[in-house]
Amino acid sequence: MTDIFHEIEEDLRRDRLRRVWDRFGIYFIILVVAIIAATGAYSAYRYYSLQKAQAAGARFEAASTLAEDGKAAEAQAAFEALAKDGPSGYRTLARFRAAGEIGAKDKPAGVAAFMALANDGTLPPVLRDLASVRASLLLVDTAPLAEIKAQLQPLADGTGGLRHSARELLALAQFKAGNLADANKTAQQAIDDPEVPLGVRNRMELIRTLTAAAAQPAPASEAAAAAAEAKAAKETPAAKETPAAKEAPAAVPAPAAAAPAASAPASAAPSAPVPAEPAPATPSAAVPGPAEGGGATK
Repeated sequence: MTDIFHEIEEDLRRDRLRRVWDRFGIYFIILVVAIIAATGAYSAYRYYSLQKAQAAGARFEAASTLAEDGKAAEAQAAFEALAKDGPSGYRTLARFRAAGEIGAKDKPAGVAAFMALANDGTLPPVLRDLASVRASLLLVDTAPLAEIKAQLQPLADGTGGLRHSARELLALAQFKAGNLADANKTAQQAIDDPEVPLGVRNRMELIRTLTAAAAQPAPASEAAAAAAEAKAAKETPAAKETPAAKEAPAAVPAPAAAAPAASAPASAAPSAPVPAEPAPATPSAAVPGPAEGGGATK
């Protein structure tokens, strides 16, 4: 009897499954086909995206090589082309690199390109902050301090990852503008941040040292020494001429005075012919001789 009951239960179970299949089987088949199709489509999309990304990567690398070789115009054109039709990631990178190439030869145009990135609401906040820092890096040597401060102060006071770079640039701009107190304050703000990178901390310590040295007045002894050196520099030409004027007359007559002393023996040479002057007296004494002889003949 139990076998009959088991057979009846199995028949009922098969009938229920058949009814479920007849009712929902078509949907199950459609679901399986849809899953297979979606998997294939996703695989095809991934392959296409990978190929496109690889092609964009090769183009980006080629443009970077042009920039490294000094072909700025060609590199800029390549980056701008990639920024127009490349994938989203490479498109953003190409925009940054193109702005950098523009700023290398034309700072105002480079600032405008970076500010366009900073004001692009489709970019993540960190990339927008990076664009602001890059624009300020081009402005730090030429723009007024007020403009740089308006650009960097919000970043320096914030908690973003680029606050350290913003504080460093702001402190540098303040130091170059002669605003030593604010430069020291900004540097101290960066140093007090526990998350500041070691390189930024070291540079901020250097700025604090420079601001302290520039703000400290020169010691009185150094000022007196500088005044003495300046006075000595003014008196140096007169001091050089005075000894020369005194020594020149004393040095020149010394050989001249010795010259007559050396020719003194030469003046004794004419005194040698003095004994020869009595020679004409001998014929004068001999003349009367013949006269006397003549008188004797007579």
